[in-house]
Amino acid sequence: MTGETKKTEFSTKSGEKLAAALELPSGKPKAFALFAHCFSCSKDIKAAREIARALRAHGFAVLRFDFTGLGASEGDFANTNFSSNVDDLVSAADYLRDEFEAPSILIGHSLGGAAAIVAATRIAEVKGVATIGAPAEADHVAMQIAEHRDEIEKNGYATVKLAGRPFTIKKQFLDDLANQDVLTCAGKLKRPLLILHAPLDQTVGVDNASKILLAAKHPKSFVSLDDADHLLSKTEDAQYAANVLAAWAARYIGASASIEPAPPKAQPPKHNVPEFPGGALARSIDGEAFAIALSVDGHPMIIDAGKDDGGSGLGPNPTRTLEGALAACGAMTVKMYARRKKWDVQSVEISVKRAQSEDDHAPHVLEKEMRVTGELDEEQRARLLEIADKCPVHRMLTEGVSVRSRIA
Repeated sequence: MTGETKKTEFSTKSGEKLAAALELPSGKPKAFALFAHCFSCSKDIKAAREIARALRAHGFAVLRFDFTGLGASEGDFANTNFSSNVDDLVSAADYLRDEFEAPSILIGHSLGGAAAIVAATRIAEVKGVATIGAPAEADHVAMQIAEHRDEIEKNGYATVKLAGRPFTIKKQFLDDLANQDVLTCAGKLKRPLLILHAPLDQTVGVDNASKILLAAKHPKSFVSLDDADHLLSKTEDAQYAANVLAAWAARYIGASASIEPAPPKAQPPKHNVPEFPGGALARSIDGEAFAIALSVDGHPMIIDAGKDDGGSGLGPNPTRTLEGALAACGAMTVKMYARRKKWDVQSVEISVKRAQSEDDHAPHVLEKEMRVTGELDEEQRARLLEIADKCPVHRMLTEGVSVRSRIA
């Protein structure tokens, strides 16, 4: 089902113009949905765009917009807070009601999910609420600016970098977060609730989904987003979430669910590797030539040979995994050092690749390159490179490790 993206705008109760994009399917929409983006993001973040357009393909009209002071919307972000985000959602619903049709579904990503739960109580036509990676408490977002809390408390504000961009955070923002009770609102929702969350979400832990699920009344549903990251940066993860949303929403809005499943995602072979605390455990997989189920402190992954080497390419090969461990360890060590020194390191990127050699699987030289962003002088940058070379994996590789082997 094709459609169009219509640029539009609407006004808040205080008069700011908020920029929006309305995804309209061809033909009469099954229903209208309203999408709330994550904290300090915009309507054009990949998750918002991909989910909205995938829902459009299922016949839903979806309005995504920039909260006040973000993206192309008017207003000063410094004067906004969680409550104003909820107000923006209500204004967006008013716009849809006046110009098209009131939203039947509210969808919120991250802090936008918490806002959707609260806003639903103020939008009578809403028949269901869906959250993606949402925190159980609004002030969870304060963790992202914890190192500036003292400055904010003392001066009333601070300039904070979020995703590499500067934002002014005022004390009223923190006070407003502290006064919110998302779980109580979830308990009083009286509407179907769908909770989508990735178990490996490093920004908002999956325990938040458990708290929301426990607080909410039936009908309520939880769907795991498997290995997706918090921002659903992989297109297939966003499309999977949209497919689940479409099927779930159709049940509650009285529309038939003409769901076209997304192309099947390549699945790793089933394996059962027990947790192995304090080390790594590798086990061959039945039916696979070389694929190995690997558990590192209970965290599973697949290691395999490439197709050119007779494997199925279900995961990186062992030597690539070693390069990955060197790159990750160096980046982590640099971040730890910079935090301890209170240096302005915004991001760290380390690449590792093998130098040319006769045996690609046993190189004698690994080429390692580091890129660091932040307000750093040349002396600091040079010191960080030294620190990256002092990470445990680097030292294991360069200083030598003895391996004692035995067969059980």
